[in-house]
Amino acid sequence: MAKVVVTGTSRGIGYELVQWLAAGGHSVLALSRNPGPVEALGLEQVTSLTFDITDPGASVQAAAWVQANWGKAGVLVHNAGSLVNKPFRETRVDDFEAVYRVNVFGVATLTRALLPVLDPAGHVLAVSSMGGIQGSAKFPGLAAYSSSKGAVITLTELLAEEYKETGPAFNALALGAVQTEMLEEAFPGYQAPVTAPEMAAYIGQFALTGHALYNGKVLQVSRSTP
Repeated sequence: MAKVVVTGTSRGIGYELVQWLAAGGHSVLALSRNPGPVEALGLEQVTSLTFDITDPGASVQAAAWVQANWGKAGVLVHNAGSLVNKPFRETRVDDFEAVYRVNVFGVATLTRALLPVLDPAGHVLAVSSMGGIQGSAKFPGLAAYSSSKGAVITLTELLAEEYKETGPAFNALALGAVQTEMLEEAFPGYQAPVTAPEMAAYIGQFALTGHALYNGKVLQVSRSTP
């Protein structure tokens, strides 16, 4: 059974992913600013820690927990995300910084902290977005969000190259619309074609097995074209 670290677990895909992994017998370290929802599940093999991905010290503490309790983790899933839906002319540097601190800088910081306690044969999976895919359909108001998701895709490719001789593997999934609380907040009333449990199951399976065939790849997970 795998030992999996997941960020952004208080709701949406991350919350469902924790349950999917636990149901498969895997051990999970659930990292979120609000650990309450996962704690309330009462899952024996799941530990939920208060975690702010924008705080470098929190990443160090997460690595220390892994070392003390597991020795090594096999999988890291970067699921935490921040979204601002605002016309570009109304955005400020603070808006971009807030999104990038979670979606890009936080991913880099937590990865760096956990690398010493990640199994070299393991897998680092970034949950990105179709909005970050060059040539895909774009939506007004998502300049900060979609550009940050493009950045994390490129970061994933770079890390896969840098660690291709030693491991772990690095991949990214570019998701289309999924019915989550974050989507509802950004686009009230919009109904996505995929539910959070459905996407969590796909992400969980790929996180556990995808690195057997993929490294440095970005897979588009969407029913829409382009």
